[in-house]
Amino acid sequence: MNADTEFTRALLGDHVLIQPHAIVGLIYRADCGPARLGDHGVVRAFTIIYGDVTIGEGFKSGHHALIREHTRIGDYVLVGTASILDGHVTVGDFVSIQSQVYVPAYTTIGSYVFIGPNATLTNDKYPLRQRESMKLEGPIIGDHATIGANATLLPGVRIGEGAMVAAGAVVTRDVPPWTLAVGAPARIQPLPERLREPNIPIFGPR
Repeated sequence: MNADTEFTRALLGDHVLIQPHAIVGLIYRADCGPARLGDHGVVRAFTIIYGDVTIGEGFKSGHHALIREHTRIGDYVLVGTASILDGHVTVGDFVSIQSQVYVPAYTTIGSYVFIGPNATLTNDKYPLRQRESMKLEGPIIGDHATIGANATLLPGVRIGEGAMVAAGAVVTRDVPPWTLAVGAPARIQPLPERLREPNIPIFGPR
């Protein structure tokens, strides 16, 4: 369904609920494309989704979420209240991004990933320094990884498949698959055997 207005451009799938005061397909520049949202989406009040965003089916947002341009999101993804995806972000399927998470531009998140509340991802190693050689590079998070509440991921770090980052950890280097990162700066430890299993989706197809 085409849902264009004076300020928005959007192509919506079937059975999409957009609550009052939410914006889907914000025209951030005159020549931008529409936001595309798949079937059975729920966009809660005061969420803003820019144009040039593509989202699969079964999407859910909290309130006051912000998803900026050139972001690609798969199926059955939750973006929690007051979380920010700051443009040029790629997200896989069955991902749960909890409340007040910051995801900077040029971040890649795999499928079946959990990111706990208030986690902060970064993409600029030396803010406002070395601008002549500056390259924005967000973290890369592998499938089935879990990021704990209040964790901080530095620019360009890779979180391997099935890895876990403990609450409050500050990750300054890559975390190998199926390991545990703990502390600030984070130390890599073996992942307990009882946790060596794939993440289970919080919600999925109806």
